[in-house]
Amino acid sequence: MEHVDVAVIGAGPAGSSAATWLARAGARVVLFEKAAQGRDKSCGDGLTPRAVAELERLGVDISGFHRIDGLRVQAGRTEREVLWPGGIFPNMGAVAPRAEFDAMVLQTAIDAGAELRDHAKAEPVLEGGRVVGVRVGAEEIRADLVVIASGAGSAAAKLLGATRVEKSPFGLAIRAYVPSNRADDRYMEACLTVKGPDGKLVPGYGWVFPAGNGIVNVGVGALSTMRNFSQLNLNTMLDSYMAQVGPAWGMGEFVNRPKAWRLPMHVEHRSGPGWVAVGDAAGLVNPFNGEGIDYALESGRHAAELFMASPGTAHAAYDALLRREYDPFFATARRFAWVIGRPRLLRFLLGIALSTGFTMELVLDIMANLIDSEHRSLAGTLLNGGGRALSILDPILMRTQESEVSEIRAKIDAAR
Repeated sequence: MEHVDVAVIGAGPAGSSAATWLARAGARVVLFEKAAQGRDKSCGDGLTPRAVAELERLGVDISGFHRIDGLRVQAGRTEREVLWPGGIFPNMGAVAPRAEFDAMVLQTAIDAGAELRDHAKAEPVLEGGRVVGVRVGAEEIRADLVVIASGAGSAAAKLLGATRVEKSPFGLAIRAYVPSNRADDRYMEACLTVKGPDGKLVPGYGWVFPAGNGIVNVGVGALSTMRNFSQLNLNTMLDSYMAQVGPAWGMGEFVNRPKAWRLPMHVEHRSGPGWVAVGDAAGLVNPFNGEGIDYALESGRHAAELFMASPGTAHAAYDALLRREYDPFFATARRFAWVIGRPRLLRFLLGIALSTGFTMELVLDIMANLIDSEHRSLAGTLLNGGGRALSILDPILMRTQESEVSEIRAKIDAAR
């Protein structure tokens, strides 16, 4: 029976990052990918400065992708542009089409010495409550660690209990590629007041990310905490948003069919004896903005480093690291997701956030998590203070959440 040090299920950014760091450290690592190299994935294609920093650390050259200097935020008639802050992270972002981006990160892993087996659907093998390897068809490969990097809700993740915490928020989003005469714009654009077909505001947000090649990535998303979430039609919402921003961006028709996806933001289990989950499979998606590439890359590196330091305790050390370094931010963001689901509160908070350039810079730092725990800042202080304040409201938020979830389920059952 074949034996490897680490088997990685999924060759996206999280799996490729883990494989790269493992291979560079001398481990024998095999990447199993059920699709072909460079498969597409529904995504906004945006790379924040935090993601750029991790790519620089990984040694991936993204200079060929379209550079983004900052964020343009719209809410009603108010519009503000904010440059990336610089400091502990690079003062640049980028827009990178996922098919090209994933192929580049995967090639980095292959160049480091990781072995790729594509068109190979792998599943974890359990013995006595411990993952001991993977099975691909009739073949079994033993491994000291299995890394689950196959995405949110994947079969491998479900098998090991890495499933969404039932009462936690989740997101839905849809994106399309369209031609635009402003594809060279150096700002990502986010609209926080998206209108429906009837001209009324709908509970969601929209974006336009210029790719620099004559194409923009345009999409809309919504959080499950938002009012009337169960009544949303993403395709209709996207059509309405394109009608809203299309003229200003000189947009044409869809290049291909729009793609939608679901974003769990909190999962039950992220590790166990013989395995760890990374990236989306671990629920590492920012509830503030739906972004997850940076956390995919970071979590892959953490899993690799902890395994190389102590293979036998890697899963426990990994879980402890997530709890210490990531959970406080994500918990605050999930609580905030319930708050902004209330239209009146959202309008009030938007008024404060967009009131000055200074407040907008603070909001950008917090939402994109451009805060380093080792470097105190006003944004970090506000985030910590807001997290403590919102934690007091947990009982109220939970009761409200349970009521709304029951209402959504009742509507779904009635529709059946």
